[in-house]
Amino acid sequence: METTSKLFTISVYTENNIGLLNRISAIFQRRHINIESMNISVSEIEGVSRFTIVVMMTEEKVKKIIGQIEKQVEVIKAYYHTEEEIIYQESCIFKMKSDLLFDERQIQNIIKDSNARIVTVNKQFFVIEKSGRKEEIELLYRELSVFGIMQFTRSGRIAVSKEEMKISSILKAINH
Repeated sequence: METTSKLFTISVYTENNIGLLNRISAIFQRRHINIESMNISVSEIEGVSRFTIVVMMTEEKVKKIIGQIEKQVEVIKAYYHTEEEIIYQESCIFKMKSDLLFDERQIQNIIKDSNARIVTVNKQFFVIEKSGRKEEIELLYRELSVFGIMQFTRSGRIAVSKEEMKISSILKAINH
C-alpha cells in the first residue's frame, strides 16, 4: 500500500452547468483535502469546460477522489496525471510604479532574464506578465519585491497531457 503523497493534476471535463465548481470543490472539502490550485476554463469543444485541480495526496486517494467525482457530479470524464505525464504552466501579472521602469536599470534586466514581458506602460504604472513553472514565478516575485509591487495576481496551473488521451474522441462525439 502506497503511503507517499505527491503532486497530482486532475482534469475534469464537464458540460457547462451552474453549480459544478461548488459541487466539485465540496468533494475535496468533505475529505479535508487541500486544493493546491484550481483553474476552470473552456475546453477544445464548445459547451465543455475543463477543471484543472492540483492536489498533494497518495495515488490511492486520488483514485478514490476521481471515483467520487464521477459518481457525484455529471462529468464527461475525470483523469489524474503525475508530474511526468503533463506539460504545465502558471501565469502571473505584476503591477509596479512606472518610475521604476525608467529609473532602475536592474528591473529591465530582471524582466529580460526571466523571460517576462511588459504588457502595458502608462504614467502611473507598468504591468509585467510571466508564464512559467511555479519556481520561476516565485523567483521573479522575490526579485521584484525588493522594488515594491503595487499588485500581483497569479493563475492556477494549466496543463496538457503528453500522451494522446481518449478524452479527445469522447469530446468530439459530444460535439457532433
